[in-house]
Amino acid sequence: MKHRERVLAALNHEEPDRCPMQISFTPEFAERLRPQIGNYPRKVHNPHGGGNAYELERALDEDMLLTSVGWANSYYQECEPGAFYTDEWNIGWNVHQYDTKFGKGVYTEIVAHPLAKDDAIESYITPDPNRDDLYRESEWVIRKFKDEYWIVGVTVTTIFEAAWALRGLERLMIDMMVNPELAHRILDIPYSYHLTAARRLVEMGVDMIWTGDDMGAQHGMLMSPELWRIFMKPRMATFIRTLKNINPELKVAYHSDGNIYPIIEELIEIGVDVLNPIQPACMDPAQIKADFGDRLCFWGTIDEQHTLPFGNQNDVRQEVRQRLRTIGKDGGLILGPTHHVQLDTPLENFWAMVETIRETPYSAINQLT
Repeated sequence: MKHRERVLAALNHEEPDRCPMQISFTPEFAERLRPQIGNYPRKVHNPHGGGNAYELERALDEDMLLTSVGWANSYYQECEPGAFYTDEWNIGWNVHQYDTKFGKGVYTEIVAHPLAKDDAIESYITPDPNRDDLYRESEWVIRKFKDEYWIVGVTVTTIFEAAWALRGLERLMIDMMVNPELAHRILDIPYSYHLTAARRLVEMGVDMIWTGDDMGAQHGMLMSPELWRIFMKPRMATFIRTLKNINPELKVAYHSDGNIYPIIEELIEIGVDVLNPIQPACMDPAQIKADFGDRLCFWGTIDEQHTLPFGNQNDVRQEVRQRLRTIGKDGGLILGPTHHVQLDTPLENFWAMVETIRETPYSAINQLT
C-alpha cells in the first residue's frame, strides 16, 4: 500500500497491510540517528515540521509527514546553552543544557510573558498568520509528497498553551476564576491565529489538521471539565466545524498529554477523529479503545516515559505487539511514541520499535504473544 492509503485505511477502521507509523525526535536524537540511515547533510531537525526536509522520516518508512505553522515552531531555535531569545510573539525563552549517557542536549524554557500585566493586551500586536512565507514549506510538502504520504498540517498549542505562554500559567488560571473576560480575550489571540493558519492549510490540501493543547497531567486534568467546557470546548468546536466545512473529508487529530479521560466523549462530540498521544502511564490504551474505539482513532501509545528510554529491546517489542493486539485490532491506530524520541533513548530500543512495527503484518496480530 502507499503510505497515504495505509493511513486512510486505519482511519476508516480497516486493517491495512501493516499498522501506520509516525515518529518524531528531538534535534539531538536526530543527529544520533542520521549516520545510521544515510549520509544526509547535517541540518537542524525541527520535530514539529517547521524547517524539516523529512529525509529521516522517509528513510524510516514512516507514513505521515508533518508541516507546522504556529507558535509551536518557537520551541526549537539554534541557540547555545545559556542563551535567551524572544520569539515573534514576544515570548521570552531560556536555553538550558542537559546531560545523558549518549551526549548533551538542550531544552527551552519560557521565562518572559508579554501579557503578564493586565493592561498589556491593549497594545499587544499578534504576529500575522497571513504571511505567505509561513506556508512555503507546506506548499512544497504538499506538492512533492501528497501522492505518496499522508500530509498533516500542524497547529498544536492551539489555544491554551500559547495563551498561558503569553500571560503566564498561574495568572491565566486565576483569570479564569476572577477575571474571565480578560481570560477570554487572551485565549482568543492564539485561537484566531491558529484558526487562520489551519484554514489556509486545509485550503492548500493537507489531509489532516493536528490541533490541541495539553489539558492533562499525569493523573488528571489541569483544569476541571467544567472550566474546559467554558473556555476551551466552544472554541475548539468552532475550530473543527470551520475546517470541516471547507473539506468534509478532512480528519482532525487532537493532542493532549496526560489523563484527559473526562472529556474524551465531548471531543468526539465536537468532531475529533483522532486522539493523540494516549500516554500509557496516564490512560490505559486498551481501555480507551474499548470505550471509544468505534468512534475514535488513536495515534501514539508507545511509552516515551519508561519503555523507550529505560526498557530493553524485548520490552519495546512486547509493547508494540500489545498495542497491535489491543488498541490496533480492527484498525483505528497509528503507532508511534507518545512524544518526540529523546536523547536518552538507546538506539537499540528505537530500532526495536521501528522494526517491529514495519515487520508485523496485520494478518498476524491475532497470533502475537
